[in-house]
Amino acid sequence: MLMTTSLVDFDAIRGHSYNFPVTVYREAQSDGQLFQVADQNATANLSNFTRHYLTALGLPNPDTDRDTAELIWMHALAIGYSPAYLSENADGIRENWPRIPLPESRVALLASAALGREVAALLDTEAAVPGVTSGAIRDELKPIAVVSRVGGGALKPEEFALTAGWGSGGQGSITMPGKGKTEPRAAGPDEQCAGFGSAPTLDVYLNVSAYWKNIPQPVYDFTIGGYQVIKKWLSYREQRVLGRALTMAEIMEVTAMARRLAALVLLQPQLDENYQSVAAGAWTFGEMA
Repeated sequence: MLMTTSLVDFDAIRGHSYNFPVTVYREAQSDGQLFQVADQNATANLSNFTRHYLTALGLPNPDTDRDTAELIWMHALAIGYSPAYLSENADGIRENWPRIPLPESRVALLASAALGREVAALLDTEAAVPGVTSGAIRDELKPIAVVSRVGGGALKPEEFALTAGWGSGGQGSITMPGKGKTEPRAAGPDEQCAGFGSAPTLDVYLNVSAYWKNIPQPVYDFTIGGYQVIKKWLSYREQRVLGRALTMAEIMEVTAMARRLAALVLLQPQLDENYQSVAAGAWTFGEMA
């Protein structure tokens, strides 16, 4: 699953992406080229079944309450990012649309949706996340993906090129991922975090002179929509693919990306607990009668 505030194309994730807006509009008036859409025409993108479910839990009308309109989607996101859910339902997910258990109480739905909103914020790369990518960075995230130079010192502009073999151009302008260069090592005393387990950490290289220091293995391995996020991002920005060196903003984007993914990894125990709690007491179709 993926949440985004941007328009996405069919191949945004592996296997093609099917996109569901939280809000749809019943009608719009054209002034020639642009559509003027009135807020009062907004409708929650929910089935009748879902509307009955929300009503049964005593929640407001989703067409007039934006938070209620988002609840099911945010809940689905929280469940979809639970490793336990993905593992227990792997075969079913491969075969068809994911089946998402619904909480049996209003309190449980609100709690699950709150977790989903945390996931959504971490996935929304167009908006900063306080404590993760802006403001006072959380202590456990500060040492992650620190831009570093071999031998120490500040990076120089001539060292901004990504040339460590992350990607190459294939036939038909297709970008082919490469192996890149990573060096595994034990995490240092100031880099250790129980949430990342006992796996090694990696130094991930731009080139022979520069690297991102300390990207824990679970963060580097993190996949969304079938793609290994950091590796995929780098493959499209290899200098021979991009045609230029990276900017400092792009280099720092990798740091921000790694910290977002690290925050998702650290959230997984809560996501698993939430899924198991919902699954143990899920709403049933009989309760709609």
